[in-house]
Amino acid sequence: MNLYKSIVNREEKISLIGLGYVGMPIAVAFAKKIDVIGFDVNKEKIELYKNGIDPTKEVGNEVIKSTSVEFTSDEARLREAKFHIVAVPTPVKEDRTPDLTPIESASRTLGRNLTKGSIVIFESTVYPGVTEDICVPILEKESGLKCGVDFKVGYSPERINPGDQEHRLETIIKVVSGMDEETLDIAAKVYELVVEAGVYRAESIKVAEAAKVIENAQRDINIAFMNELSIIFNKMDIDTKAVLEAAGTKWNFLKFSPGLVGGHCIGVDPYYLTYKAEQMGYYSQIILSGRKINDDMGKYVAESTVKKMIKANKQINGAKVAIFGVAFKENCPDVRNTKVVDVIKELEEYGIEVKVVDPVVDKEDLWHEYRINPSSMEEIKEMDAVIFAVPHEEFKEIGLKDIKKMYGTTEILALEAMKEVAAASEYELDTEINNCVLMDIKGMFNRKEAEQMGFLYWRL
Repeated sequence: MNLYKSIVNREEKISLIGLGYVGMPIAVAFAKKIDVIGFDVNKEKIELYKNGIDPTKEVGNEVIKSTSVEFTSDEARLREAKFHIVAVPTPVKEDRTPDLTPIESASRTLGRNLTKGSIVIFESTVYPGVTEDICVPILEKESGLKCGVDFKVGYSPERINPGDQEHRLETIIKVVSGMDEETLDIAAKVYELVVEAGVYRAESIKVAEAAKVIENAQRDINIAFMNELSIIFNKMDIDTKAVLEAAGTKWNFLKFSPGLVGGHCIGVDPYYLTYKAEQMGYYSQIILSGRKINDDMGKYVAESTVKKMIKANKQINGAKVAIFGVAFKENCPDVRNTKVVDVIKELEEYGIEVKVVDPVVDKEDLWHEYRINPSSMEEIKEMDAVIFAVPHEEFKEIGLKDIKKMYGTTEILALEAMKEVAAASEYELDTEINNCVLMDIKGMFNRKEAEQMGFLYWRL
């Protein structure tokens, strides 16, 4: 009887190593069909899961309460499993080179507890060669076992989109690879237990690794192009969103939009590819150019905010600015590598006091990562400018009238006077006295409506 049948018959277990935004939903999905051990070195996170709390908000507390996943921080429990999935983060260092510390550490932990006949599948984003050239030697050294004889390996890139309730593990085609045909067949069948969209069998581990790293590099380049267009069109006083809506009527126009590109995937993965390319003697031109544009967008947004404030006759040093949203993307509590922090740091360089509102993010993570304490909505008043950086669902309930109350008394009175003038006159509002600066990075609000209400409005 092969390993797949043993797993299906619950004679063998699978393990998930790394229970974050990617690993935990995978563990929960598999637990509906087979026996799963969910391992993480973070004991506090394990306790939350055991108490039915989902800190990632990916599946929700009710699902965590009812799941049969055996959550543990005891690495010895990994010996009970024969099929292991490693889903730990792969960040970059400050010099933007790959930081393989988490995947190397996970490999050592698993290696210490690896048993004969096991299959290990890596899901972490890496450059081609990491699985076989870096992870396998660690597994062999720690276990004393021989790869290809005592255990097998494969690679299946994660494609979960944090915060996205539509594109889930079950609905995204899963790329799977193995070191040989037997490993590939078993891995593919195991994943087919939960992936309704089906499995794509890649011809090699390196092909699967490369496929993953270019997915996000492609998206990064496309967004960089949109960001560059936004910079150009802002100089021309043309609304970028209006341009993209017009161009989008053509059937083959790719519908991307400008924005802050952060997180642990799009803002990181391209560096893995360019790092490996440089090792081979090739220096990227397009990929790194796109990265530079996207890395600089936080500074650009901050500078644009200051320019609008100057236009509104604001005293910059000592001014107060509110930023709505600090997560790296909408409807996601994850703050890792968020580019909103770049906006905050740049504004603070000008002597501006910044208040952050974000009901979605994990407050402890936000403090631990950036020493930022979020403010409540009630605390946002007497502001000199308001920035909507992340379009969380919670923010969509906020209207322009609500935003108007967030500014200083002078600004509010000026807006009220302008509304009265507009109501009694056929003439357009005098934009020279617009002093409520509203920076709408992702275009959440209607530009014309905002300008008619007297806001000094800007968006990417």
